[in-house]
Amino acid sequence: MQVIEVSAFRSPKKNELYLFVPKEHGLEKLPKELITMFGEPKHIFDFELTPDRKMAREDGKQVYEAIQTKGYFMQMPPAEVEKLSDYAPAPEKLDNIY
Repeated sequence: MQVIEVSAFRSPKKNELYLFVPKEHGLEKLPKELITMFGEPKHIFDFELTPDRKMAREDGKQVYEAIQTKGYFMQMPPAEVEKLSDYAPAPEKLDNIY
């Protein structure tokens, strides 16, 4: 299993928007349009990535494959609905509300 050295960057334009790229290439091979949309990337840390690495919000295998095929992975912010669902009752409990 090959290990990829990855650099993680945070977007200054949107909270919880991150970009993962191979450390060896950095940002040099990314499309200019992507950087324009993302904003001036702020480097936050480097890490070793394997397909079975446990990550906070993403599947390590998907991140690994995207970096191998596209040269980057963009982690989008969680949807506002997902944030609100943490406070919503489970669907089976909704019947008891009415």
